[in-house]
Amino acid sequence: MTDEEPQWFYCIKHHTVEGPVGCRAQDRLGPYHTREEAEQALEKVKERNQAWGDDRA
Repeated sequence: MTDEEPQWFYCIKHHTVEGPVGCRAQDRLGPYHTREEAEQALEKVKERNQAWGDDRA
């Protein structure tokens, strides 16, 4: 990402999508390139956790 690209984050505290200015970093997932990617953040985390669990088995 460059400084000119919009950055989107998913706030796990408020369950909302935010721009660069928002909640503190430890309460956010991202950055994502698009708002839509940020909206899907929790689903992506779930998929990665399942894949990681499958790898451990």
